Amino acid sequence: MNARTLPMPSIAVDVEAGLLASPKTLPPRLFYDARGSELFEQITALPEYYLTSTEHQILERYAPEMIVAAGADLRIVELGAGSATKTVTLLRELLRQQGNAIFYPVDVSSAALEEADDRLRREIPGIELNPVVADYTTGLPFMQSLQGRKLILYIGSSIGNFEPLQASAVLAAIRASMAPGDAVLLGTDMRKSPKQLIPAYDDAAGVTSAFNKNMLVRINNELQANFDLEQFAHRAIWNSELSRIEMHLESLITQRVHIRDLAMIVPFGQGETIHTENSYKFSMPMIRSIAANAGLDVERTWSDPQGWFTVHLLRS
Repeated sequence: MNARTLPMPSIAVDVEAGLLASPKTLPPRLFYDARGSELFEQITALPEYYLTSTEHQILERYAPEMIVAAGADLRIVELGAGSATKTVTLLRELLRQQGNAIFYPVDVSSAALEEADDRLRREIPGIELNPVVADYTTGLPFMQSLQGRKLILYIGSSIGNFEPLQASAVLAAIRASMAPGDAVLLGTDMRKSPKQLIPAYDDAAGVTSAFNKNMLVRINNELQANFDLEQFAHRAIWNSELSRIEMHLESLITQRVHIRDLAMIVPFGQGETIHTENSYKFSMPMIRSIAANAGLDVERTWSDPQGWFTVHLLRS
C-alpha cells in the first residue's frame, strides 16, 4: 500500500513549483490558513498599517455617494472579504438607502467567513448573508446566477499583490462575471515615502514577521516539512523602480529543508530568499491603465485628504 493514500493538500503544487524556481517564490494565497487570517486581522489594527484605517475613513465619509453612484437594487459582493470589518459602513448605508442588504462575502478562509457571519448578523440585524468559500482569482461563476445589480468590492489594495498584467487579468475575470449595470469598487494604496511604507510591512511588534513566517509553519504542518523558523528572517524591501513593497523570507544560514510529502530536499544559501508577496503602490495613470487593460473605466474616485489611498468606481 502506498504510504500516502489521501489526496495531497491543495498547497502542494504551489510549494513544489515555487521552491524549485529560481529565484524561489511562494504565492500570497498561502498566507491565509486560519492562523494567517487571524494574523492579518491583527496587522490591520497596527498603528504602522495606515492602509486599513485610511481606507475606512474614506468609506465612512463617502459611503452615501458610493451607494448612489453604484445604482439601485444593489447586492454587494466582496472579494477577499476576510472578517469584512470595513464593509459594515457600506452595508449599513445600503440598508438605509434601499431597505435591504444582501451580502456575498468571498474568501479562501472559511474561518474568516464564519467570524464575519457571526459579527455581521449581530451588528446589522436583517442582513441577508451568503458566504462563498472560493479563490476569486480563478473566476466567479456563481456571480452570473445572482439577480439584481451587483457592486463588487475589491478593497484593501488587494489588487496591489499582482503584477500589473496579472492585475488586469484579475479585473478582466471579474468583468467577465459582471452583468450590465454592475460596478467594481476598487481600493488602491498610493505611492509615497518609503519612510511611511516600510514600517507598514515591518512593524515594531513583529506581527507582519509572524504572518510571513506562518507560510513556513503551514508547509511544515500540511506537507511534513522541517523549516526552522529561527533560521529565516522577515524582510520588507521598497523597490522604487517597480513601485512596490516586496516581502521576503531570508535564509540566515546555508541549509537544506526536507519536505517529506513532496519527496523534496530544498537547498538554501545564506542570504537566499523566498519572495512571498508584492504590494504595488499606485499612481492614477497606473490605475487607469490596469483598469483599461481589463475593459473597465474609472468612473469616480474618492481619496483621503493626504492622498495616501484612493477608492474607485469602475464600470465596463
